[in-house]
Parts: sequence; C-alpha cells; structure tokens
Amino acid sequence: MTETQDAEQIRQTVRAGYAEVALAAERDPSSTAGGCCGPTQGCGTPASSPEDFAAQLGYAPDELALLPEGANMGLSCGNPTAIAALQPGQVVVDLGSGGGFDCFLAGPKVGATGRVIGIDMTPEMLSKARKNVVSYRERTGLDNVEFRLGEIEHLPLADASVDVILSNCVINLSPDKAAVWQEVQRVLKPGGRVIVSDVALLKPLPAELKEMVAALIGCVAGAVELDDYRAMVEAAGLSGIQLQQESAFVEAVSSGDDPLYAPILAKLPPETSISEFVTSVVVTAFKPSGKSCC
Repeated sequence: MTETQDAEQIRQTVRAGYAEVALAAERDPSSTAGGCCGPTQGCGTPASSPEDFAAQLGYAPDELALLPEGANMGLSCGNPTAIAALQPGQVVVDLGSGGGFDCFLAGPKVGATGRVIGIDMTPEMLSKARKNVVSYRERTGLDNVEFRLGEIEHLPLADASVDVILSNCVINLSPDKAAVWQEVQRVLKPGGRVIVSDVALLKPLPAELKEMVAALIGCVAGAVELDDYRAMVEAAGLSGIQLQQESAFVEAVSSGDDPLYAPILAKLPPETSISEFVTSVVVTAFKPSGKSCC
C-alpha cells in the first residue's frame, strides 16, 4: 500500500467512525461519544452525559444551556473557545466542527458583524450541524454561523481570510498533520491566531495500540509526541507557539468504564496508565503580521 493509499484509508476510517457517531445521535440523543470517541455512553462512566463531560473540560453551564439540542455530542478534549478571547466582527473557523458545538458557542461572541465557519469532512455531521443552525438562529437572533464540507488538509477558504482558527480534538486524527498546519498558516490573516485543543503523546505508544482502529477513532493512535507537534507548527511559519498540557480529558477516560477506551486501556503494558502516554494539550500560535516594530 502506498503512502497516499494509507492516508486515504485512515481518512475513510475516521469518516466512517464519525458518521456513525452522528447517526447514533440522531437515533438516540443519549448515545453520544466521550471525548473524540466512537459512539459510546460518554466518558468516565457509562451514565456520563455530554453536559457533564463538557463541564469537566471547563465549559460553563450557562453557555451549554444555549446550545441547539444535539450540538454537544461529547466529542471534545478541551475548551478552545474559553481561551480564544473572541471579539465582535471577527471571522472564526472551526476545524472538524462536527455537530457545531464550538461554532454555536463562538457565534454570540463575534456577534452580528462577525462570522463563524465550521469545516467537516463527514456529510452526516454536516447535515446535523446545518439542522442545528435553525435552532441557533431562533435562540440567539443571529445568522452568522455556516458549515462547509471539506478536509482540514485542504480548507475551502481563501488566503488570509480568517482572524481566529479553533479546533477541538481533531487535528490528531489527520493522516497529514503538517498539511493541516500549512493550511492554518495560509488562511489566517497576518496577526491572526490559532487556538487548538488536541491530544498528544508524552512517549511512543505500544505497537499494538497504534494498530487498533478503536485507538484511531479515539484520538490516540494518530497522536504525535509533543516535540514533533511543536516542530510541525514551527515549520508552518507560525510564531508565539505555546503548548499547555491539561489533565481533564485523560482523567475523564482513565476509569476504564468508557466502552471505547476500555480496550485501549487493556492493551497498555502492566502497571502503566494512559496518562503516562497521552495528554490533552492546548496549542496557541499566531501568524506574523510582517510589520516592523520600528
């Protein structure tokens, strides 16, 4: 199998996994995912709700209460909008927007003069997000959120057209993460910022874990080590790079009760924990403005 064929196989696996998440949520809203997972009953415990999981990651209850029904499917590993400091009038893009969770939270922050664009490669997710737009408009009175079908390695966006890029537990799934970061650099305006919540490795995974489809859909097998992550962002030409490790996501999936992560945990070497290998991380950077300081 060539590298191109292998990348496409990964992409198809991820697309199929998240299509099932979307379809399961349509069939039964309680059948949600837990932290960039396949369809489960939530992370931490089987009874965990998407709201409880989001609260663990720092989302405010009053914000969650305003979301369209079904937008929160428990697919997060962090809370990028909480640190984005979004401003009225900005153009914001969410990479791998799913049902529109972070887009609908960002919309009121940028207001009527701003724009939020969600990008997702899974038609079933896109359909769900677009249905949610109707409820969002009714609840907020705003018509500033849209969703586009596309791959994050090939963004359907013009050069230098975006003020802020968000992403929540998605870039680790890409078979060509370097291309994603090159695209981030391309579409950001000079001085624009990127704020990403993602999963990264503290040390290499055992070989059997990297071969598990469940680990791929669970955002583990596709993750790279922190130093490699920083190097990709630097190579894309971004500046002011910061990688801040966070523990909430890994703590939420470490109990062994989650149906997706239980087999992953079972494959770990004896007397080790997933927290020794995996961390959630907030990645922030900006595109240099090119202006001289003097």
